[in-house]
Amino acid sequence: MPQMAPISWLTLFILFSMILLIFNFMNYFIYLPSAPKSSHSQISSTTMTWKW
Repeated sequence: MPQMAPISWLTLFILFSMILLIFNFMNYFIYLPSAPKSSHSQISSTTMTWKW
């Protein structure tokens, strides 16, 4: 069985690296996080006065 030439390994490495990069870029840029729904009710914060 003949061995693969080094240039073939290089082209395969470049091909799979480019596929991996394109796949990661697509996954990163296609994801749209849902915007937080702004409700008009504000969070009530109670102030505590410490009496030592």
